[in-house]
Amino acid sequence: MPNSNDAAKRHRQSLKRRTHNRAIRSRVRTSIKAFEAAVAGKDKTVATTAYAEFVKLIDTAAGKGLYHSNTAARKKSRLHKKLASLS
Repeated sequence: MPNSNDAAKRHRQSLKRRTHNRAIRSRVRTSIKAFEAAVAGKDKTVATTAYAEFVKLIDTAAGKGLYHSNTAARKKSRLHKKLASLS
């Protein structure tokens, strides 16, 4: 338990932030799975739309500090290679 009111508030804020961040990370992971399923099914149109959704989500998360910018770039690069392999 926090010993001061300031510490208690900070704890409440960190719990709220943690649940918010977990939700965003979960959406990013779900979009990756949708993209990889489309690639496995050799469906280029679905894969392209899934990739576009993933890029939007990861860029937003990286902009808010949830992912390091290099991590986001690396993930986008790897998935873009998979998308290009469908051609």
